[in-house]
Amino acid sequence: MSINVFQLLETVLGDDVVRTLGARFGLPPDLTRRIAGAAAPAIVAALMHRGSTPEGARSLFSTIMSPDVNALIGRQLPDLLTHTAALAQLEATGRDLIHKATGANVGALTDAVAAQTGAPQSTSYALTGVVGAVIMGILKQHFTASQGFVGQLPSLLGHQLPSVNASLSDRLASAVGLGSAAAFATSILRRLKDVSAHLDHPQPAVRPVAPAMPPQTVGDSTPPIAPEKRGHHWLWWLLAALALIIAIFALRACQSRDSAKTEAGASSASSASAADVASAAVPASAASDAASATVAAGAIAVAASDASDAAASAAAAPAPTADAHLAFTVDQAGVPTVTATLGSEAEKARLVDALTQRFGAGKFVANVNVDPATKPAPWLDRLDGLLPLMALPGAEVKIDGTHVELSGTAADAKAGWLDKLKALFGAGFEVGAFNVQQAVASATQSFRDAVKDLFGASGSCAPADVAKTLNLQVVNFTTGSSVVPASAAEDLQQSAKLLKQCAQRGHAVKLEVAGYSDNVGDKAVNLALSKTRAQAVRTYLVTWGAPVATLAARGYGEANPVDSNATESGRFHNRRIAFVAK
Repeated sequence: MSINVFQLLETVLGDDVVRTLGARFGLPPDLTRRIAGAAAPAIVAALMHRGSTPEGARSLFSTIMSPDVNALIGRQLPDLLTHTAALAQLEATGRDLIHKATGANVGALTDAVAAQTGAPQSTSYALTGVVGAVIMGILKQHFTASQGFVGQLPSLLGHQLPSVNASLSDRLASAVGLGSAAAFATSILRRLKDVSAHLDHPQPAVRPVAPAMPPQTVGDSTPPIAPEKRGHHWLWWLLAALALIIAIFALRACQSRDSAKTEAGASSASSASAADVASAAVPASAASDAASATVAAGAIAVAASDASDAAASAAAAPAPTADAHLAFTVDQAGVPTVTATLGSEAEKARLVDALTQRFGAGKFVANVNVDPATKPAPWLDRLDGLLPLMALPGAEVKIDGTHVELSGTAADAKAGWLDKLKALFGAGFEVGAFNVQQAVASATQSFRDAVKDLFGASGSCAPADVAKTLNLQVVNFTTGSSVVPASAAEDLQQSAKLLKQCAQRGHAVKLEVAGYSDNVGDKAVNLALSKTRAQAVRTYLVTWGAPVATLAARGYGEANPVDSNATESGRFHNRRIAFVAK
């Protein structure tokens, strides 16, 4: 069964939500809705384009079903809009999902939305992220509820074409790399149908059912068959029920694959025994009822076999490998925003219940994803000791597996939370506070160890190798500044020397120097500052000998975060200069 994404989006973005969104960005509701109405068809069209190849459809389905997508966004959006940090995280996540799912340039898309609607570019940038997160959540909720698979995705996307055609302009189509809107509409359905034909469409497995016992042939010498006595019909159903009970008890005795096989044999024997008892107890006049009991016993045996197969499959399933994740930040009013990835719904319920008991319903923000590939969370047993810290204004904590990192007021030595958590978690956990200087020093050492291998006669000038090495360094600008810091000077000089050496060998490496920011402060200011910083690094490299024609500089502001902005270390990682091979 398909859905209309645009109708569901309109339901999620109801009048109250649109008014709240507009108020958060200083826009009237009608302009807020126009921005959403421009961004949505462009995003869905880009999803259709990505899903029009088999590889693209598989990649898109994987992104939709990833832990980054919140299937409950439709229900949670009104609460998320009341918290600045949660809204900022939602915007950033949505933009990242748009880029990951479609490959489109989100900056170009938001520029086109701003130009078409007359809205400020920074506001279009924010609202496009929200719309993207909601659309992806709607798709994930549908596939999760219907237990859908990738083969259904092209057809579902094709059903959105009438709504896309009604609103997609050439400006928006061009911004997401589709050419003209008319050319896109002409070819996309055929491409989606072709892809659907190449993807798997699994059908439910059908097990054969044992045929009913054929009627017996009775010779002339056989005494006449007495009339059927219907008053004892209940007896044969009782016998079938007994066989069912025997099969259930046999199945419950299964503890492993080997024992499952043994118990399956016992179950089969028990079923056969039950059939023998039934045969002995049934008079010749009730042959048809005996046949019915035999069919019932056969069905039970099939069910037992299915359950045994399921148990064997579960035993063969790969063990989860990813660490459970928890991060929270507390605003100045003491309201925590919690993000987590857990391995089961039971763990999720345990976390949400604990938050509800501590803070009360609606007095916290929780974005909790369930991923079966995630190992059990070792920190859940210490949750009671963490809850008081979740009420400390300005506190930030990130936990990955057994690694616990404090920042903000949680890392204040006077508060003593570092020692408290070390005592709470014990020797099996690594508990520490984020330190910028240590992070820079560690990155510097990693870069200097790696760059040595690229110098010399056997050093590689492959663009991917050079970019990977240059990205190990950290250019930690002072807040609000675009002056290259002294801590990065020596490493950038080595980078320039490497680029110059490759050019002299005839293997010039073309790179984009990309500037990024965290989400603190005004988006437009962050975007402008990221551009200035990228240009400053490019100028520095050229000054120290890097070929000017091989380097381009561009700023992306808050786009494409590599870590959560909820903690200091995450914001540190997001404020970065990245080198991209061209």
